[in-house]
Amino acid sequence: MSDMLGQTLREKSDIRIGVIGTRGQLARSLLEAADTRGIKSVALGRPALDLADRLSVNRALDASSVDIVVNAAAYTAVDQAERDASAAFAINAAGAEHVAKACTRLALPLIHISTDYVFDGKKPSPYLESDLTDPTTVYGRSKCEGEQQVAQTRPHHIILRTTWLHSPFGHNFVKTMLRLAGEREQISVVDDQFSSPTYAPHLADVTLAMADRVAAGNADSQCGIYHAAGEGYASWYELAEATFQASRALGGPSAKVIGIPSSRYTAAAKRPMNSRLDGGKLARSFDLRLPHWRTGVDCGVTRLLSMTRPH
Repeated sequence: MSDMLGQTLREKSDIRIGVIGTRGQLARSLLEAADTRGIKSVALGRPALDLADRLSVNRALDASSVDIVVNAAAYTAVDQAERDASAAFAINAAGAEHVAKACTRLALPLIHISTDYVFDGKKPSPYLESDLTDPTTVYGRSKCEGEQQVAQTRPHHIILRTTWLHSPFGHNFVKTMLRLAGEREQISVVDDQFSSPTYAPHLADVTLAMADRVAAGNADSQCGIYHAAGEGYASWYELAEATFQASRALGGPSAKVIGIPSSRYTAAAKRPMNSRLDGGKLARSFDLRLPHWRTGVDCGVTRLLSMTRPH
């Protein structure tokens, strides 16, 4: 993260941020970053706040005394969603509407986190915010409907799309690769799907900087959709290789990576072949960019290895 952004976050105003989600990668990264930087934050999650329960959303936000809400909670089990669409839509679509309506009633700005899965992955170049959505999975359709609900219900909103999150928390690709490297000498990884790997703590820093500006009323004309992901692009194969390169440099586990076509990877939900996100609008409107995805991998692997080694 740039020195300028770090300085901005160190000199925060007295805003109080409500973070919906207590278990997800970004929610945990947001709460950790806020605590580290002395920013007031409130974790809003189950059982007190259940996105599928409108009354619980209202009660939790009424009692929160926050200045802005970041909805970082979602049903993210992409394959399971194909078998349980009702649960995905209850959280990602209806839940987003419940939060947006509560924020409208309380006059709270809202930052809603969304996903690259709102696109079909057929575009040959990086996706812009203005590109038409065309989700091909239940998860993608539920998140797309959530975006629409937020846009229609809460005019003072930002929808922040991201992709290929990894972090020290929860389940993610980088953690899985390091675990598998301790069990296998070689690992087969898809090499024909491309996106913008994103380190959740880096995204948390950018989100907090945006929240501060929006809550202070300095970004009223900047509401809308933004793409926020690590700079540059990679395939899953390249992400695995970078993970092991970083791990080897620190004396951690590594394995030989074998590239395979996505046709050989069986999953219930079809992954987008291209979900690269163009972050130019974020840079132009907020003067914010995430670090390169390789920097995120280096940071993530360093921290993961430090967490698993005896002190």
